[in-house]
Amino acid sequence: MNLELAQVNISRLLAPLDSPQLAEFVAALDPVNAVADTAPGFRWRLQNEDGNATALRVFDDDWLIVNMSVWESPQALLDYVYGEAHRAVLRGRRQWFHAPAEAMTALWWVPAGHRPSITEAEERLVHLRAHGPTSEAFTLKQIYDPTSA
Repeated sequence: MNLELAQVNISRLLAPLDSPQLAEFVAALDPVNAVADTAPGFRWRLQNEDGNATALRVFDDDWLIVNMSVWESPQALLDYVYGEAHRAVLRGRRQWFHAPAEAMTALWWVPAGHRPSITEAEERLVHLRAHGPTSEAFTLKQIYDPTSA
């Protein structure tokens, strides 16, 4: 079976999305998403009709925002995450988001062409929080071989 890498990351906002405190983050969304959309190995990202996912809710919490995407491989995801455009946004995260108290990012293997739901992403985060990295949900620091999925 041909597999692809799904990832979800969530963040707890320090202020409302329309606040001056988050203006720089909101302004960066479209440009950073455009880089993702054209990145080598990119397959899909969660978005609404506005082209981003900030209006979508995870864990029924209005203060959590969600980012979810599918990639050809861990290396393709790593290249994007640590590429210049995304790193610029990562540098500002402390002024926009609470420091995480638990796992906020999970990865898992999906059949090629599968597009995960928010419910699926929530289940993977809950699994990672409860069991640590396994073939069901893991992190970039401990990637599981797709043949074990």
